[in-house]
Amino acid sequence: MSRASDKAYDLIRNMILSGELASGVQVREEQLAESCGVSRTPIRDALKRLEAELFIRRNSAQRSFVADWSLDEVEEAFDLRIMLECHAVRRASTRIVVAQLDRLRALNFGLLGAIEGIAPDVNTFLECNRQFHAIILEAAGSERLTNMLSRIIEQPVVWRTAHNYDRDNLMMSYREHEELLKAFDLKDGGWAEAVMSAHIRRAFHTYADAHRHHNAMASKTK
Repeated sequence: MSRASDKAYDLIRNMILSGELASGVQVREEQLAESCGVSRTPIRDALKRLEAELFIRRNSAQRSFVADWSLDEVEEAFDLRIMLECHAVRRASTRIVVAQLDRLRALNFGLLGAIEGIAPDVNTFLECNRQFHAIILEAAGSERLTNMLSRIIEQPVVWRTAHNYDRDNLMMSYREHEELLKAFDLKDGGWAEAVMSAHIRRAFHTYADAHRHHNAMASKTK
């Protein structure tokens, strides 16, 4: 990949994650090239990469669209996260070192700070949460597992889920992280797995409720 392709990839991916490019919207190479300040060749390279990572879908006419997942597809993604991240925390529970635990505690403290403002800072919450889960993967010490999970936890559905959280949901995530830290302190892989499974399953139900509400409101306006 060229530097121009990498630049285009980062910019388009951020547009999708931020909602600037909404689900189901057709993406056009010429418009993206103008927005990203590159030629169309790097845009094509970036779209192929984003298609492989399930951010973009191409139809039979070879037109590209921002992926719009069904609820069944979303649930499958969460189920895969449960299987992989539960395996990660079980491995991490016996391998994690004091420095990594300290970093996890600092990140969760930052996550709490993002929640406790006048209005929750969801972007800071997301970044602290991303780093928190990344350190668990680092502690698990499996490159294969990291590569498998990266294609799931970096997808737009994760970003959209957090943006459907109210303050109570955000605080629940903080508390679940605290419970994970206690399990890691005791090197209890079974406890860590149970917390992670509930953590991700709760996130799915938050997403599913918002998805159903959005569809119900959309049907009323038709």
